[in-house]
Amino acid sequence: MATPLSDTSLSPLKTIAVVGLGTMGTGITEVLARAGREVIGIDISEAAAARSVAALELSTAHAVERGRLTAQERADLLARVRTSTALTAAADADLVIEVAPESYEIKQQIFRELDGIVRPGTILATGTNALSVTRLAADSARPERVLGLHFFNPAPAMKLVEVVSSVLTAPQAVAAVTDLAVELGKEPVAVGDRPGFVADGLLFGYLNQAAAMYEAKYASREDIDAAMRLGCGLPMGPLALLDLIGVDTARTVLDAMYAESRDRLHAPAPILKQLSEAGLTGRKAGRGFYTYEAPGSGTVVRDALTPLDGDTLAAGRPVRSVGVAGSGTMASGMAEVFAKAGFEVVLAARSAEKAQAAKARIGKSLSRSVDKGRLTAEAAAQTLDRITATCSYDDFADVDLALEAVAEDLAVKQQLFATLDKVCKPGAVLATTTSSLPVVACARATSRPQDVIGMHFFNPAPAMKLVEVVRTVLTADDVHATVREVCAKIGKHPVDCGDRAGFIVNALLFPYLNNAIKMVQEHYASLDDIDAAMRLGGGYPMGPFELLDVVGLDVSLAIEKVLHREFRDPGLAPAPLLEHLVAAGCLGRKTGRGFREYARR
Repeated sequence: MATPLSDTSLSPLKTIAVVGLGTMGTGITEVLARAGREVIGIDISEAAAARSVAALELSTAHAVERGRLTAQERADLLARVRTSTALTAAADADLVIEVAPESYEIKQQIFRELDGIVRPGTILATGTNALSVTRLAADSARPERVLGLHFFNPAPAMKLVEVVSSVLTAPQAVAAVTDLAVELGKEPVAVGDRPGFVADGLLFGYLNQAAAMYEAKYASREDIDAAMRLGCGLPMGPLALLDLIGVDTARTVLDAMYAESRDRLHAPAPILKQLSEAGLTGRKAGRGFYTYEAPGSGTVVRDALTPLDGDTLAAGRPVRSVGVAGSGTMASGMAEVFAKAGFEVVLAARSAEKAQAAKARIGKSLSRSVDKGRLTAEAAAQTLDRITATCSYDDFADVDLALEAVAEDLAVKQQLFATLDKVCKPGAVLATTTSSLPVVACARATSRPQDVIGMHFFNPAPAMKLVEVVRTVLTADDVHATVREVCAKIGKHPVDCGDRAGFIVNALLFPYLNNAIKMVQEHYASLDDIDAAMRLGGGYPMGPFELLDVVGLDVSLAIEKVLHREFRDPGLAPAPLLEHLVAAGCLGRKTGRGFREYARR
């Protein structure tokens, strides 16, 4: 019979056993010992236990060298850790954390044995990120004392800890473990029991979509990874991250997520199975999506799929002058970028006032660069002099590249392209910055669709390095080469992609944002906890709700609708909560209220 929780069971968690001394178990052991806890490290393999101790000695020695620990503190820390190959060593533990392989059979066997070893008041925690905590708890003699405690790798560095309750978990046990996480210097997030919890639940869907995008040969692995690093500010691209996590581990997590959600976005991409079964599981095997110097190495080496430097199909057309159509933030940002790089720029807007206002905005931006020491006053003045503001597209007659950044409305863009077709000289490249509309539809509005291409800049254009280069089925090779050459001259990183909704970045980013909204809609986790989980556990510069409010909920909804309409996947249907907020006029920071409220300026 299960032992009820009493006040005596809430004593501080001083002695903690860690079962499983792989990379994660060793990291958790270090975190606990640093915080003054007595730690019993348990692994059935003597060799694994010895490697864990050696890793702990090395890590703490580095900490002494860097001045983060004194020699005495290191000696005391190491003295607080002992290892064993027998689960009976956990008999005196106040808390047991298991981080064994992701297998119900293995974990349930450990929990059954622990039931007969530990004291009645001991809390049992599983470190799983893919298996059901409820199922593990139900198989235990003390289900009210079983919960999930999900650290992130590397445990000493990562601040996030997900504290996972099942319907059987006693609140006192959750409180005790949450208090411990705070004492360890971590930021605990309380979540319910479903595969992936918050951080991995959002992260692995995104990783799976990236794997599927690569498998479909939509974009190269290098371009997919560069797009997400440079376009979203992520520390790693998705395919490199899959190699780090382990392709086999990712497949296990996604299988568990799909078993519960039946969402096609969670159905593991076939390439994950193919790589796993071939033993190409990522860094640990020396090869996954990329090839590595050696098993366990993070150094990528050239293989048959690595693109050759300067590999182009054709020479580009000469570009000396650029026309930018539009007067908003994106148009003025692009005009600034081209002018800084030495191009003569014609900035055309619907009225002389709008054109002059856009040029004035560029002037202010250049002044800020001068104030910050990034630009000399002379260079700023020369840059501004290269920009001619006009209210007539007739002034695009001599430009070599015409680039539009007008409203994200297909009819408006098509009308503009029809005008550019008339005024621009033969051989001029015509480009659109659309983020969600079909580039070929703009091309078909002209008599020269072979000269039309997508150049999707990211906001703010002067700061963001990424440009998605979007070829249609009609785009000429030398037009594609021209745009790539121009990107190099303006200091941008081009990535190639085909003409389909969302290109690379938005096609991967917005389903992730939509899934975060669904989590809140289903009352699974709070806005703050989800944002914290993705910043601290995923390394994202902003949480999903912070980002949605910055982008604008109306813009986000429009992109979600385009993705859903293009791919016809039920999992891409916009979350009703997003639609309701947009209908209510809550569009994010620009209206003072979105998912959060903001002080009006």
